[in-house]
Amino acid sequence: MAKNITPKDLADVTKKGLTLVDFWAEWCGPCKMMNPVLEELEKDYQGKVKFAKVDVDKYQDLAMEYKIMSIPAMILFKDGVAKEKVVGFHPKKDMANYLDEKLAEVE
Repeated sequence: MAKNITPKDLADVTKKGLTLVDFWAEWCGPCKMMNPVLEELEKDYQGKVKFAKVDVDKYQDLAMEYKIMSIPAMILFKDGVAKEKVVGFHPKKDMANYLDEKLAEVE
């Protein structure tokens, strides 16, 4: 299961390779729907893509820094740099296609 990280952890967690960071909240229905999708993807992409989570209620400053206006929002980091944002619920197949595309760009 993806680790909940703090703003201090973010740079370290995302510094190498691809990392998908999920910005979420406990009260968010679509976030709850996205959780099992991300858990399955984390298993499927082990060793290829890292996964992390940021609770927007606890870390509002970080959410503002990355212009998170609605959740769930996932930001793909490459070597510590935020590259793209995916907002809202997406089925596993769509997210897998997205990650496959991004991995192909890196390889």
